[in-house]
Amino acid sequence: MSRKTQSTQGTDSTTTSGLSVSRSPVSLTSLIVGAAFLLVGVLGFVPGVTTNYGALGGAGHHSGAMLLGVFQVSVLHNLLHLAFGVLGVALSRVPSLAKAFLVVGGVAYLGLWVYGLVTADDSTANFVPVNAADDWLHLGLGLGMLVLGLVMPRRASRGTAATYHGPTAGGRIQ
Repeated sequence: MSRKTQSTQGTDSTTTSGLSVSRSPVSLTSLIVGAAFLLVGVLGFVPGVTTNYGALGGAGHHSGAMLLGVFQVSVLHNLLHLAFGVLGVALSRVPSLAKAFLVVGGVAYLGLWVYGLVTADDSTANFVPVNAADDWLHLGLGLGMLVLGLVMPRRASRGTAATYHGPTAGGRIQ
């Protein structure tokens, strides 16, 4: 958007203002959470970051690969992280959808936590797979996403714009 402004030499010039907050706090949060899931999904396919990489299975509890040597992963598990990350990034563009991603995702991860608690690690029902470390991580993710989805504002205030860009954000600079 072009705007006529007074330059320091006293002549008019046309400038393009880049001083705006383009994402609401909930949208930025969804973008960050989605990017984190994308990163985890990619890292699950990186030998060294994922120990026992040669034992990476397609799905099921027989996969012996461990992300960071702690979290049991499989190809399916990594692909789910990637898909969830893409979803979070895509939905971050619309504040109401970003909020829904965080809240519904948080509830889903709490459900996954309960599922992990009641499913034996060596059971055929453990098809993702998840281990005890995954279970507790899912609890933290579920609570964190749920709380963030409920408390993050869907709109940036003028105060937010001024905080990030100074008192003349989007206004006339003299």
